[in-house]
Amino acid sequence: MRTPLHLSAAALACVLALSGCKPVGPDYTRPGYHAPDAYKETGAATVAPPNPANGSWTPASPSDGMLRGKWWELYQDPQLNALEERIAIDNHTLRQATETYLAAHALVASARSGLFPTISAGPSIERDRLSRNRPSAGSTTHYNAFSLSGEASWEPDFWGRIRRNVEASHASAQASAADLATVDLSLHAELASDYFTLRGTDAEIRLLKSTVDNLTEQLKLTEERQAGGVATEVDVAQARTQLETVRAQRIDLDKARAQAEHAIATLTGQNAAGFSLPAAPLDGALPRIPLGVPSQILERRPDIAAAERRTASANAEIGIAISAYYPNIGLSALGGFESTHSGTWLTGPSALWTLGASATETLFDAGKRHALTDEARHLYEAQAASYRETVLAAFNDVEDQLAALRVLEQESGVEHGAVVSAQHSLDLSNERYRGGVTSYLEVLTAESTLLTNQKTEIDLKTRQFLASVSLIRALGGGWDTTQLPK
Repeated sequence: MRTPLHLSAAALACVLALSGCKPVGPDYTRPGYHAPDAYKETGAATVAPPNPANGSWTPASPSDGMLRGKWWELYQDPQLNALEERIAIDNHTLRQATETYLAAHALVASARSGLFPTISAGPSIERDRLSRNRPSAGSTTHYNAFSLSGEASWEPDFWGRIRRNVEASHASAQASAADLATVDLSLHAELASDYFTLRGTDAEIRLLKSTVDNLTEQLKLTEERQAGGVATEVDVAQARTQLETVRAQRIDLDKARAQAEHAIATLTGQNAAGFSLPAAPLDGALPRIPLGVPSQILERRPDIAAAERRTASANAEIGIAISAYYPNIGLSALGGFESTHSGTWLTGPSALWTLGASATETLFDAGKRHALTDEARHLYEAQAASYRETVLAAFNDVEDQLAALRVLEQESGVEHGAVVSAQHSLDLSNERYRGGVTSYLEVLTAESTLLTNQKTEIDLKTRQFLASVSLIRALGGGWDTTQLPK
């Protein structure tokens, strides 16, 4: 003969079996995207002209792998490495993104708790007095009530609503983790860009200091020639004007350097008032940056991963909306002891228990469930479109930076030739001026031309470094989707 306990156990087994059924709603499949076989800027026949044979930058071949870990170490600059290490420790923006991710991660545990029963228990001791004038009043108007009970309630996940909610929360948490990686990559790239901007400014300051020294000697020579009756007062005035103009340009660069230095201080969580970097002109060579193949970027860009995970979350929301069409089934149990005397409180006759089940089905909601399901489907399609747009923008971003590096490399080669020619022209003009066969105006023009071209050459090199940082950022740095929380 089956006892109530046996029947309850059998019913519970059936419930557990049913709660393990496949959740309602569509299972997630990542939206498809066809990646190109190769980047256009890495050797397509339509790319011309090629980089100069003696150029300072070429991309690494796909066989050289991908960026790994601390990508800034490619530049082999100890000062940059030390600054980059401070971001993870002292940057407040990164800390904010970290806390946002941790909050999203906590929501996963909250959603998962719905898969398990809620259990509560506790004792109760009361002293009651009843009204003597109540209907059917007995002789007892004062009594004690001792109780110790526990209660459990559970809503079995028959239709997968809770599992879909866990799925959505987990995907959202992973998206938040990818957002954190995006912020981390952006901060490191911004720091590298500010650093190379500062070093480019140092290079220009060095150039202008050297030019001031040369112009000072030039002014001295012109004044001597004036004293000897060879040069005119106009020549002296022109030489002094050129010298003071370059001096003013040199002083103006202090502002740009200070601003770059302050930006670096902010990124590394330091007070600008107590932060400084020694001068170090930008003289290094560009590193070879491993590109991999285009399809790898789908796993390497954290913003793509975030968009894909939000698409997965939106897909799970469809299942949550569909589950509203099915009844809500709940199980409950109550058990314990109750007595009016402490001496019999925990004895067998004082035991009590209750088992119950309920089911509720919505019969009419004026189309609410249908509308919410349609909303979930449209939001999924919108998120899938956002994912594809993010992927497309990522590929174009890489191509933009590769094109920038190629063009800047070509321009830098041409500009270097212009600097050499301008220097030769200045040397010839100085010889002619010392020989008395030309006016100082020719020297002045040659000096201005050389300085302009030298400044342009420094600017091009700085822009090359900035473009290389942008390329690394476009490739996702050293991040990949295996770093997402499981």
